[in-house]
Amino acid sequence: MFKKCLTGLALAALLVWTASAQDAKTVVGNASKAMGVDALKTVQYSATGMDFALGQAPNPSSPWPKFINKSYTRSINFETPASRVERVRVQGENPPHGGGQQPLVGEQPQTQTIIVSADTPWVQQLEIWMTPHGFLRAAATKNATVEAKTIGGKKYQVVTFMGDNKAKVNGYINDQNLVERVETWIDNPFLGDMPFEAIYSDYKGAGGAQFPMHIVQKQGGYPIFDLNVSDVKANAAVNIQPAQGRGGAPAAAAAPASAATSEKLGDGVYLITGGYAAIAIDFKDHITIIETGQSEPRGLAVIAEAKRLIPNKPVKYVVNTHCHIDHSSGLRAAVAEGATILTHQLNKAYLEKTLSLPHTLNPDKAQQNGKKPVVEAVGEKKVLTDGTHVVELYHLQNFGHHDGMLIAYLPKEKVLLEADGYNPQPTTATPPSPPSPFTVSLLDNIRRLKLDVQRIVPVHYPADNRVVTMAELTKWVGRPVTH
Repeated sequence: MFKKCLTGLALAALLVWTASAQDAKTVVGNASKAMGVDALKTVQYSATGMDFALGQAPNPSSPWPKFINKSYTRSINFETPASRVERVRVQGENPPHGGGQQPLVGEQPQTQTIIVSADTPWVQQLEIWMTPHGFLRAAATKNATVEAKTIGGKKYQVVTFMGDNKAKVNGYINDQNLVERVETWIDNPFLGDMPFEAIYSDYKGAGGAQFPMHIVQKQGGYPIFDLNVSDVKANAAVNIQPAQGRGGAPAAAAAPASAATSEKLGDGVYLITGGYAAIAIDFKDHITIIETGQSEPRGLAVIAEAKRLIPNKPVKYVVNTHCHIDHSSGLRAAVAEGATILTHQLNKAYLEKTLSLPHTLNPDKAQQNGKKPVVEAVGEKKVLTDGTHVVELYHLQNFGHHDGMLIAYLPKEKVLLEADGYNPQPTTATPPSPPSPFTVSLLDNIRRLKLDVQRIVPVHYPADNRVVTMAELTKWVGRPVTH
């Protein structure tokens, strides 16, 4: 009797699954017909609007900083599949407030090309599969399911399939068989299992297909794109070739870490390069590290190099200059190490929350060992010393790049580590006119604090590995050196 019950339950489950699969196929088919998916081989659309720099907000309570898209053209070949974006963006914050290559002077052309192959990362493929027509094409080839949902009094058929990164991809189809929203989750080294959402509205007919005239993409809870489409060409002749040179749009995820190299700045003080710069200090019974870079691999490499240089001591403190994504993603390595993170008080709650987010899509060491972040707030000034070594942490005032920015000054070595105030350019470059307000603010703060700086260590270290001096900083600002 028990065996019969099990057989019956298994049969019932199979029938439910089969019905769900059939229903999903019907829902996807109806939506594809209504939106003209089968006949749409390529599409090219032009738009204006805004894009936003992920993880570069001026403070933890603000959205990602805004840039204006003076022009935006995207071409998609659904059959290759491939995508190309060409845009020209200009400054959207006045005065500039936040990161993402701000302040931006004049126009900045950018291109981003994706040609899907067997080794193309899923997060890049999503730029195609999260479009309304791309989603329906992908759902038709995946083992999709469907569920009826009512959200805000509106009924949807929610079609779901599993992405290549083992995260669900959900498409919300309304009663007109139009895709209103597509959502999924992608791995981010700082934000963990980060929500990625695309919202589509104001559909209009274009060459036998229905196309949204308003497109909003969100990552990490805030918009990264908000576009108003002005022109759509269905089945346009598009020729998407691999990108030449560097010219692609900035990527959300950090590049793999280079090997860490080091240089002695003084007795027990080491500069670690090979990526974002960091400094390791040999205190009496522990190591303090200033900055851990833009990814967990970089953070692990910095910690390993610090321990090689200063053996048999634990890493007790890691100083975080500010909570932008490229300066905080390496903090997950510090969490795994059990180090206490020192950051400005503005960032404390945000880092505690963000560094506790789940990283299940790509488990890092902190996720694997279940470590929780320990974050300590810094006010306007904090001094770390063991009687021999001294590190002074200062909060930068009126600094537009980030409201909670710290600099680290080593008075004995007369070395200053700073992030994003002055990012050295090639020696052949001409100083901008007017100078960056961030660079001006850095210089003003150094003078306000009366710091005797002989060497500047920019976290964004110069590509030629040159020593950066106060003379170079003042020249870039266009002010003479004063004492």
